[in-house]
Amino acid sequence: MTTSQYLPRPVGVPKGLLNPEDAVICLLDHQSGLLQTVKDIGVAELRANTTMLARLAALLDVPLITTASEPKGPNGPLMPEIHQAAPHAQFVPRKGEINAWDNADFQGAVRATGRKTLILAGVWTSVCVAFPALDAKAQGYSIYAVHDASGDPSEFASRITIARLAQAGVVPTSTNAVLCEFQQHWRRGEENAKFAALYTMVAPNYGAVIESYTKAQEAARE
Repeated sequence: MTTSQYLPRPVGVPKGLLNPEDAVICLLDHQSGLLQTVKDIGVAELRANTTMLARLAALLDVPLITTASEPKGPNGPLMPEIHQAAPHAQFVPRKGEINAWDNADFQGAVRATGRKTLILAGVWTSVCVAFPALDAKAQGYSIYAVHDASGDPSEFASRITIARLAQAGVVPTSTNAVLCEFQQHWRRGEENAKFAALYTMVAPNYGAVIESYTKAQEAARE
């Protein structure tokens, strides 16, 4: 599927929501070692939300770039779910740079997409997300930080980072919001089921809603 199913908008009318046709999803340093230090969100929830972003990128053919500063070090390898969910994802190894934006190959991968909206998530939020977010914002990119697909060693670190990024013009958001903004409508025929499956990843209780609705419809038919 491509993003061609998006609702048309009259010429000259600005769009306030995310435009998936101008977006790049960057998943930064979701490494097994770093995940063990996260305290502001449950690791299972963090992994599910991150995997959902990868599946969403694959579903809509949105560029997805992953990176790690030093996968062979104590921070560990990337969580495997990302590339399993999004085979089209591009992994950019770094040469030890803490800030992904300091790596020429990472910047080059972003620029090669020709897109100007970056959707960032990573571990840690206060470092791996904040540093490239601030630098890319200073260079003219529109930046969205997905906070429930990111994690920090403490709630304080997370809260102060949200404040810092918001003051710099980085937009705080959630996985659920990104999913809704990318989807836009339920007029997608058979692909509606694929989007519904993504909602159950970020809102597990929604799965129960779908089950009850499905059973009610089956009972009505019988």
